[in-house]
Amino acid sequence: MQNHGLLKLQGLPLTEIFPGGRLFGTDEIWFTSCSRSARNCRDGDLYVAILDPQADGHLQVAEAINAGATALVTERLVPAQAVPQYIVPDTRIAYAQICHALSGFPSRRLNVVGVIGSEGKTTTSCLIQSMIRQASLHSGILNSLGYCDGVRTRPAEESTPGPEVMADYLARMRAGGCSHAVLELSDRAIRKRQTAGIELDVACITQWQESELIGADKQDEFRRKKTCIFEQLRPEGLVVLNADDATCRSVEETLHHPVLTFGMEHPAAVNATLIERVASEQTFLLEWGNETIPVRTHLVGDHHIYNCLAATAVGLAYGIPLETIARGLERVDRIPGHLERIECGQPFSLFVDGGHTPAALRSSLRTLREMTSGRLLCVFGAPGERDQHLRAPMGGVAAQYADGLIITDDNPARENSEVIVDGILDGIDHKVDVTAELDRASAIEIALARAEVGDCVLIAGRGHQSWQRIGSRRYPFDDREVARACLRAGRWGISPDGERRAA
Repeated sequence: MQNHGLLKLQGLPLTEIFPGGRLFGTDEIWFTSCSRSARNCRDGDLYVAILDPQADGHLQVAEAINAGATALVTERLVPAQAVPQYIVPDTRIAYAQICHALSGFPSRRLNVVGVIGSEGKTTTSCLIQSMIRQASLHSGILNSLGYCDGVRTRPAEESTPGPEVMADYLARMRAGGCSHAVLELSDRAIRKRQTAGIELDVACITQWQESELIGADKQDEFRRKKTCIFEQLRPEGLVVLNADDATCRSVEETLHHPVLTFGMEHPAAVNATLIERVASEQTFLLEWGNETIPVRTHLVGDHHIYNCLAATAVGLAYGIPLETIARGLERVDRIPGHLERIECGQPFSLFVDGGHTPAALRSSLRTLREMTSGRLLCVFGAPGERDQHLRAPMGGVAAQYADGLIITDDNPARENSEVIVDGILDGIDHKVDVTAELDRASAIEIALARAEVGDCVLIAGRGHQSWQRIGSRRYPFDDREVARACLRAGRWGISPDGERRAA
């Protein structure tokens, strides 16, 4: 990563940017650019040797020096090197801090919201963005739908990009006149310390319910890795917590920052009561202190009410009036791939959702179960090469709420698809109609062909993704477009004998 014209010719002093390390071979290291890739090092780069489970950057030190690196940041002394070294406890944190330093520490000049949690991060970040704009404030956003610096938007490569991209976009937001930045921060990025270097005004926790799926012996490690994000809060920062989430409630007792809670069941500062819900919209009463206001939204389900409550708490933290917050929430009529309704004139409901964990699948299916007079059919799979322990629970959740399951490929990657499906089937002990069809397009067509008047079909797991990873390659594939193509071609409501069922 190179600087953006913000540095003097001599560069930045490393020991001031990241104090506490040990210097070897010099009194100070001055730098104007850095790289964590030995292969991509250029003349004058500061090479940061990242140590993680996938690779050990210390083994590429010689390659980095040959490519032009003039100094090293490492976690252990690499012997027989002719360039200065700076030894630190965690090079991942050092690299992130260095990236933000090269961009002028842009988060220090922005109001930054970090949205964290097991589910609901993308939707909540979009709601916060809409609410901020409703208050006539200028904001950028980074989430799994896209990266926007306040001027231009591009598709997201991942929900939370690396620190070099994050620092660059925050700098662009500031340069473009943004006063606020809304950041979706994935658990994976937090654990890998990719978010280090970002100073937060507000840490908004949507929920942390996945802890129920790990053993008691790992609960402390789970909490430690999750809660390290609070180290990035400014002294005057605030935490927004879900009062209905047991893990959030336990974490609240350990915090040294002010907390603003939201919920529907337990006592909380920000509350909501459902008034009415139909397939296309819902209305709830938003409550804060002595103020109440109805909110009508096209985002349906209890989980979306929770997302609205989380966003509301963030808005209140910034002093935005409740009326303005409510109008901002109502402006969001859909979130791509997040219980997104697909309508092509068919006599049944069809939704696409990106949830690929038991908690997310449960939220979507439970919401649709309440709204469906006929059968609920679900097309889903599980990602390959990750989270094998979630597959059986996903099968159990799907069988609990749906009447028919079509189990298929998600993004199998290099894992055997049949092994993934078998893992899902292991969790299905309810009496439910199950079909296994590995080809995802065929699975979607099967579900639509079976759907009748009053039924509901949920295509779950991939949401807004426009590609499918099979083996080591990505292939174009969008659940929404595949479903629309089937509907427009009339390939729905087909009986086993090939005749169209009466609408």
